[in-house]
Amino acid sequence: MSPSRDPNLVRIALPKGRMYDEIVALLKGAGISIRNSIRGYRPTISLANYDAKILKPRNVISMLVAGARDVGFAGADWLDEMGVELPEIIDTGLNPVRLVVAAPHQLLDNGKLPNRHLVIASEYPNMAERWIKDQGIDAEVLTTYGATEVFPPEDADLIIDNTATGSTLRANGLQIIDEIMTSSTRLYASKEAMANPEIKAQLDDLGLLLEAVLRARGRVMMDLNVAAADLDAVLKVLPTMRQPTISSISTDGWHSVRSAVPRKELAEVIPKLKVAGACDIVTTSAEQLIP
Repeated sequence: MSPSRDPNLVRIALPKGRMYDEIVALLKGAGISIRNSIRGYRPTISLANYDAKILKPRNVISMLVAGARDVGFAGADWLDEMGVELPEIIDTGLNPVRLVVAAPHQLLDNGKLPNRHLVIASEYPNMAERWIKDQGIDAEVLTTYGATEVFPPEDADLIIDNTATGSTLRANGLQIIDEIMTSSTRLYASKEAMANPEIKAQLDDLGLLLEAVLRARGRVMMDLNVAAADLDAVLKVLPTMRQPTISSISTDGWHSVRSAVPRKELAEVIPKLKVAGACDIVTTSAEQLIP
């Protein structure tokens, strides 16, 4: 620990690049604002006792391993690439990608690589070396720093890269021949931070807030009215987290029901609720859901 460091200050690393906007939106959902400063890489964060810095995801991992940052967002792929372990606070599920091996169609014979020396272009040289060893093939790794998909066929035979949909690979005439791992944006902590009870407590609170936002994104709050005679039938159809809230309303023999309903089930559930006797059905977005 630096002798000049405030021991109660939590140093958080935000990911530069495509992850940044989604993480800022996630934090905003938890009531945490990020305001960019004129210094660019040192934004202001509204959480008390937090200091924020924007780093490339790979550097986030390096800084956490070194103990220079206490907590930060990065993809699980970089943790695997660097061969390190860090405490994981939460898997946000954001920016899901697959780490794949892809090659030009013309290189393949019935989907298989030729039996010769190959050049593999990748931003993940360690992962690529492990894949070469696992496959028992004759190959070398060409380390890239972005736009890996453009290297074949002139400058490399195949690539190891991340992909969300595979569309960029297909646009460059590449075919996926193997999948190494799946990855998403995680919130990691340094081992030193988790060993500090005060900082760990703050990180646990941050994880709780972000989990609440992610849980809320998958559900909506549903309010409906139902006659007492139909209440049991409606409750049999209505999905809930635990038990719905049921209140009597001004009209005799009627109840108001509120429940957090999975968003993906709405199209199926709403017609069934109507058949069961529910009416005045209203859905609203939830900001946070804490069990």
